[in-house]
Amino acid sequence: MQSELVMERSKSRMGKWVHGLKAKLEIVLFQRGLLLFVIGFLLGRAVILTQVTPFAIPFFGAVFFLKRERAPMIMIALLAGAASTSNFYNTAFIMLGIIVFLIINRFVKLSSLSLVRTLPILVFATSLLGRLALSLITERSLMNTNWILAAVEGALGMILTIIFIQSIPVLSMKKRTAALKNEEIISFIILLATMLTGTIGWVVYGFSIENILSRYLVLIFAYVGGAAIGSTVGVVTGLILALANVASLYQMSMLAFSGLLGGLLKDGRKVGVGMGLLIGTLLIALYGSGPEFLYPNLMESAIAVLLFFCTPSRITSQLSKYIPGTVEHANEQQQYLRKVRDVTANRVEQFSNLFQALSSSFTDVDVQQDDQSEREVDYFLSHVTEKTCQNCFKKETCWAKNFDKTYDYMTGIMHELEQTTELKNYSLKRDFDQHCIKANKVIDIIGKEMSHYHANRMLKKQVRESRKIVADQLRGVSHVMGDFAKEIQKERDNLHQQEEQIMDAIQSMGLEVGQVEIYSLDEGNVDVEMKIPACGGRGEGEKVIAPMLSDILKENIVVKKEVCAEHEHETCHLYFGSARDFIVETGVANAAKGGAWISGDSHSTIELGAGKYAIAISDGMGNGERAHQESTETIQLLQKILHSGIDETVAIKSVNSVLSLRNTDEIFSTLDLAMIDLQDASAKFLKIGSIPSFIKRGDRVMMIESANLPMGIIPEFDVEVVSEQLKAGDLLIMMSDGIYEGVKNIENPEFWMKRKIRELATDKPQEIADLIMEEVIRTEYGRIDDDMTIVVARVKRNIPKWSTIPIYSAPSFRKKKAQ
Repeated sequence: MQSELVMERSKSRMGKWVHGLKAKLEIVLFQRGLLLFVIGFLLGRAVILTQVTPFAIPFFGAVFFLKRERAPMIMIALLAGAASTSNFYNTAFIMLGIIVFLIINRFVKLSSLSLVRTLPILVFATSLLGRLALSLITERSLMNTNWILAAVEGALGMILTIIFIQSIPVLSMKKRTAALKNEEIISFIILLATMLTGTIGWVVYGFSIENILSRYLVLIFAYVGGAAIGSTVGVVTGLILALANVASLYQMSMLAFSGLLGGLLKDGRKVGVGMGLLIGTLLIALYGSGPEFLYPNLMESAIAVLLFFCTPSRITSQLSKYIPGTVEHANEQQQYLRKVRDVTANRVEQFSNLFQALSSSFTDVDVQQDDQSEREVDYFLSHVTEKTCQNCFKKETCWAKNFDKTYDYMTGIMHELEQTTELKNYSLKRDFDQHCIKANKVIDIIGKEMSHYHANRMLKKQVRESRKIVADQLRGVSHVMGDFAKEIQKERDNLHQQEEQIMDAIQSMGLEVGQVEIYSLDEGNVDVEMKIPACGGRGEGEKVIAPMLSDILKENIVVKKEVCAEHEHETCHLYFGSARDFIVETGVANAAKGGAWISGDSHSTIELGAGKYAIAISDGMGNGERAHQESTETIQLLQKILHSGIDETVAIKSVNSVLSLRNTDEIFSTLDLAMIDLQDASAKFLKIGSIPSFIKRGDRVMMIESANLPMGIIPEFDVEVVSEQLKAGDLLIMMSDGIYEGVKNIENPEFWMKRKIRELATDKPQEIADLIMEEVIRTEYGRIDDDMTIVVARVKRNIPKWSTIPIYSAPSFRKKKAQ
């Protein structure tokens, strides 16, 4: 036990030591600029085309404007690097170029201008003037070659300035929130390749440091970015090294091919990428440089592979996050999107909690209702006594010595006058006359004040009712937002294996599938997207793919949406989803009063996203355009509230509260609503001032009715909900009062309507609606005394139009719906 404790302590100390060393290295390299100093030293040594040094001045200019406090250190590093090559001509050029740069910058204020536009021109002018001045000093004359060399060097300096401006910020330790752009990646690669030119001539035990580091660089980027990035790094690095040393031109082919091959073998991890470099080195060395150079080239590649194996995976993983197309970058982006999603869900959840709290504040009923009633009575009696007893000489006797008796008399009179305008309780009046010398005056004042008392109580009642309506609405909004927050937080499951299984199953039938995207495999909530070649309108998705998916998933799958390709070379997009267990067919017939064009009735059939089907009929009070407007607005408002996901009971109460607050005239509307669940065919009926509905099941006819006032009369009422379990083949018949009460010479319209429905010989909804409408009009000899609307719905089992022979046997690989 003691030894384990000692080991844990030693590991903890070692971890702290490693963490402290890492922190110190980061401070030295990045905060104190040692990394920039090393880069400057190598760029000061870099020479291309034997005498051109285009790297030093652009790098100094970029650092001068990006990190001016590091400029003196970078100047020393550049001069030290140039001096280390024993080439005093290049050292003098770098020193002269830096001096010219500072002089020109002294007169040209770049701080107020665009850095990317003006700094390259400044570097070009600096390089051109510095090279010409040095040639004039050393050679006493300027030849054409001097002008050409100075112009080429200045042009390269302009390009390198733009590259360094984009690549130096990449070296910062600040956490980046976005991936590197392609320009930034290439600029960073060019910066690294130019650094390698500073190592030309460095040899350790006969092995070139330049070759080892260049191959190591290709290995890193091929492992991180794949074949495209690896070959790009090989081409850029080989080209820059070839410009510095023409004898190394074959290196460009070897590095490019090795980067391509290593990227293709990256699935084999580091071993695969290393094998790609060794194979590329072997082929190019044998073909290009001959067998005598085979051993040093293979050894240099082997050393690069060894360094690559020793590179911590954490470094390559961190670098991969900034390379688009990598798994690490995708995970980083997914993590960012997940964070944004969680923040959004939390905000929605906060709003849900806010609405829930507001709803609770409205529904908090005062527990002291009796005290409030007594207080209202006290206030009422105080107003009465102020006008009657305040100046009476018997005030002290009545309210001090006989308080209870006086209070009981006056409250008794008050309760009597609440029912009638006159006091008919003669015994109470006689006793009060004997008790009070101003009995008649007090009774009159109580009668007059009673109207104010009733108005006050009515106002408070309306406030309570309105508060309850608002509480229900806020609670409904809170539930909707809470469900929405949960929906946001649901992550898409990783269903790559299932996608491949479905794709293989469909392709095994000879169908070509471009792509399969599965978003959900929950029972009753399947969501699959698919791309197939242009089908030419043959309906392959509905006729072949959907039945095959139904066979695979053991659930009826249908095509929810299909976007066909406009041209042969494009693809069709198919969207598959779970089919409902039941479907509803409807038929509608309506007629306006007297055969007019505008009917006061409105109806709607709404298929909601939650697997529910709503049928609604609204009858505006009266006839004509005003009634039509009232019923239409009722239906439209109900549709919008139901689509938002609010419960149907709350939706009806909300519509009623809006109508009651809006209506100033005595114009109201009825509402007959049926909500059918398409998964189990259960139905809820909410009838607001409407007439009965009928269900026909075989030879049996059932009537659905409830007693609720029309909408808009009172601001608050309890909605009576009638539930009924429908079955396949049931007929639901809903109608307005113009149909039900349209036959005037029938004593029992309920019995007559049931008989007519029972005698129907058809089960088609539209035919039934037309037959009942025609029968009512014929019975009244062609007269239409009121607006008539009838909606007939038939509940059917959802049987797919196309099916397949079960030939594919697959395990149940989808997740069951969470209970």
